[in-house]
Amino acid sequence: MNYYKESYYTNRELSWLDFNYRVLDEARDKDNPLLERVRFLGITQSNLDEFFTVRVASLRKLMSVNYTKPDPAGLTAADQVSAISDKAHEMVKRQYNTLNRSLLPLLEQHAIHLLSMADLNAEQHTFVKNYFDDELYPALTPMADDSSRPFPFIGNNTLNIALRIYKNGDKKDRKFATVQVPDVFPRVVVLPGAPNQFILIEEIIKAFVGSLFINYTVKETSCYRVMRDLDLDVAEEDTSDLLKEVQKQLKMRERGKVMRLEVEKSMSKHQRTRLAKSLGINESALYIINGPLNLTFLSKLVKAVQGHEDLNYPKYHAYYPAKYRERSIFDLIKDHDILMQYPYDDFKPVVDFVHEAAEDNDVLAIKMTLYRVSADSPIIKYLGQAAQNGKQVTVLVEVKARFDEENNVHWAKKLEEMGCHVIYGLIGLKTHCKLALVVRRENEGIKRYMHMGTGNYNDVTAHFYTDMGLFTADTDMGIDASNIFNMLSGYSEPPYFHKLHISPDGIRDFINEKLDDEIAIAKTGRPAVVKMKMNSLSDPQIISKLYEASHAGVKIQLIIRGICCLRTGIKGVSDNIEVHSIIGRLLEHSRIYYFSNDGEPQIYLSSADMMTRNLNRRVELLFPLLQPEISHRAMTIFATMWADTVKTRILQPDNTYGRVDGRGLEVLDSQAEFIREAEQAVKADHGETTPTSNAHQFIPMMSPKNEPDASDLDREDD
Repeated sequence: MNYYKESYYTNRELSWLDFNYRVLDEARDKDNPLLERVRFLGITQSNLDEFFTVRVASLRKLMSVNYTKPDPAGLTAADQVSAISDKAHEMVKRQYNTLNRSLLPLLEQHAIHLLSMADLNAEQHTFVKNYFDDELYPALTPMADDSSRPFPFIGNNTLNIALRIYKNGDKKDRKFATVQVPDVFPRVVVLPGAPNQFILIEEIIKAFVGSLFINYTVKETSCYRVMRDLDLDVAEEDTSDLLKEVQKQLKMRERGKVMRLEVEKSMSKHQRTRLAKSLGINESALYIINGPLNLTFLSKLVKAVQGHEDLNYPKYHAYYPAKYRERSIFDLIKDHDILMQYPYDDFKPVVDFVHEAAEDNDVLAIKMTLYRVSADSPIIKYLGQAAQNGKQVTVLVEVKARFDEENNVHWAKKLEEMGCHVIYGLIGLKTHCKLALVVRRENEGIKRYMHMGTGNYNDVTAHFYTDMGLFTADTDMGIDASNIFNMLSGYSEPPYFHKLHISPDGIRDFINEKLDDEIAIAKTGRPAVVKMKMNSLSDPQIISKLYEASHAGVKIQLIIRGICCLRTGIKGVSDNIEVHSIIGRLLEHSRIYYFSNDGEPQIYLSSADMMTRNLNRRVELLFPLLQPEISHRAMTIFATMWADTVKTRILQPDNTYGRVDGRGLEVLDSQAEFIREAEQAVKADHGETTPTSNAHQFIPMMSPKNEPDASDLDREDD
């Protein structure tokens, strides 16, 4: 049977836009706290910006070289750009309807005001006039566009003001000028006189910008913004110094072609046409905006609001057991594997793992992969400390991590200065796996301790990305981990791995083998079940194998936050596949792969989504959960998410996503449930209450002789 028919697949880019619509739905959801709804709207903007600067940019490059091969859904690059334009224009319209008709009026009901110049009282007007004169005016640079001064370069994602001016006494001699809004000043300006009154910086500049044009009259002022091609293009095979090549590309990236031009609705048609021509865009790339440009300012607005904690999600404490502070992390791991689910479990034990290894006299070496780290990463500090303490420290810093290239280049240099061996990644591949290995000398001999995760070693995003991590001292996995680092740092091609599975190629082959096993079981009439959770599913070969499994009778449950190119409800093809998407307070990021295995279930975690780039062009890691308590907890986590009736959308046969019909079902918000369980575990750890039956999920798994009493526990936050 042919599982590759175009009608069986959804275009990847259009599926991504559907995902961003689901995020937008959270901004429109009246059950969410108001300031969180405002945040969600800002997130849709940053999502859309990145989409245009990378994905649309890639499609336009294909168009420029007349690449006409269609995608699995049968769309050429030109078809995709056209469809994206239609859908994105509609999305922008819905974003600003949400802002103008819903969120701003609701904020005003709570005495939170985003004001215009016309709304200011005398005191506030004097304040903004002084602010312009004393702070803004010296930093502003008017740029003319005439025969002697060509149209200036407009940087990516900068906010600019287009002006039509004429010389006093000569209204026919109209000229064009532009002024960039300096990004060194806060865009949201707090006004005096009353709490929670704000104005945007561009409104102040537009009101007083005439002082930049002496002897001229300003006829029109309106904001505009461009998004450019930011897709980093490093020809690795042609460079002997990847770090320098990345730095060079970072400098060039700002000058990429314009992918989208946004202009205020108030801008005249004449000005719009002039800008579009000067920037080299066609009409489909022009977006007329009914409100302030670049809604990412909304996150700054929310942070500036005071006295409205009730309009945010309530704070909670993640679980940080006292055992992690009272005993060596190595002793804990030696007793039993430890499974953690962030941010409900605290991320600090991961940081402590590196910290303790840096100070432990018995530790000989630390090896670690870093894909994205925070701007002030404690893990970087402890790795440097370990090197200075005489330990062998090897760190693979992926300098090609999109939009973190500059940060990672900085940390790579810093680690080298502190004495670490730094690898910048492999030619042609991004190293996306999350792996930390500590080699320790003990009485019994050399022992390896590992942390493997589904998400980055980033102490900041660990507070709002849901991920899972495993601490283990399993001997076979330790040997595999050593082989992985030897492969990354030198010339080594291990013939096989004992328990870990590595991309490129290895994870794809393994997933196919497991699906083939389930197909064989289903064909005998025995129950066969596959459960997967990931961020995106777009690889055509994996999708075709899932269709084959469904056709054979395998029951398949998929939790996919973002892109899903698979279609449900195709008779005889995907009848047995159900797809859920959870969009909520936290960003679902963990990857789980479960196979019923004829009654002996096997479960794996991974850094990899089922996307072609993850399976073919990245170094990824998939690892098993071998101890029964650990695998049971992971499946309980999956089951809780699958039963979610609040934040789940279900992919329909018509390729839309619908809310769960909750009639007769228990109301369950899985993220809220995990938070509740974490809070109960924290209280139980402090002896404040007796843990419920689910609270054990947040207790470290240990051998029976070391299992603590509930009264001994103590927990904290992620």
